[in-house]
Amino acid sequence: MVKTHHSHGLVEGGHRAVVFDRFKGVLPKPLAEGTSIVIPVLQSAFLFDVRSKPRVINSVTGTKDLQHVNISLRVLSRPVEQMLPEIFSKIGQDFDERVLPGVGNEVLKAVVAQYNAEELLSKREQISDQIRVNLIKRAREFHLILDDVSITHLTFSKEFTKAIEQKQVAEQDAERQMYIVQRADQERKAVVIRAEGEAEAAMKISKAVADFGTALIEIRRIDAARDIADILSKSRNITYLPGGQNSGLLLGLTAGQG
Repeated sequence: MVKTHHSHGLVEGGHRAVVFDRFKGVLPKPLAEGTSIVIPVLQSAFLFDVRSKPRVINSVTGTKDLQHVNISLRVLSRPVEQMLPEIFSKIGQDFDERVLPGVGNEVLKAVVAQYNAEELLSKREQISDQIRVNLIKRAREFHLILDDVSITHLTFSKEFTKAIEQKQVAEQDAERQMYIVQRADQERKAVVIRAEGEAEAAMKISKAVADFGTALIEIRRIDAARDIADILSKSRNITYLPGGQNSGLLLGLTAGQG
């Protein structure tokens, strides 16, 4: 009820007032903030808070696969100012108490029933948007504006939660086993590639020996002769005889010979 002072009614900030006249009924135009004239005895003014107010709507509903889920919605709502006289006439001053819990549960049950439990987790944002759109539409029918709708709480039964956890563990184990198999397969391929490379190299060496066998043997003989000559040249008991056809002949001289 608006505070009255003689013939004046005071409407506080953030509020509007609906006037009920004993002869005319509810007047069609609400009173704005400030001081307005209200006829004592004949008229009564009823205050409405038109600021956006938060409310939490809780619901226990079922999913498409018959899992029970607890959902909490946080809603910011306010009435359409011009429609306050109609809201007062049809619903009353406690309109938000009477409207929001009912339409909130109605929308939650209708939307959640379209999805299975796992989709509620994986598509939470999409489902939240669908709930918001549907709830805003339903609230508008009662001349309520919803400034925000969001899911604040979502839980399943203990049995389903445990099953989800076990499934996640199983999926992680499966991914780990797949990684081990892939790594073993890569290692096997690496061994095969190495073996093929070594076989190819052996074949090339065999072919080179077959095609150039004599030349390779001659090269080996020359290398061996060079090594022997190097060793003998460093010996003190060897004398070189220069010139002639016997150039390069090495004579071994024993100590004390003239």
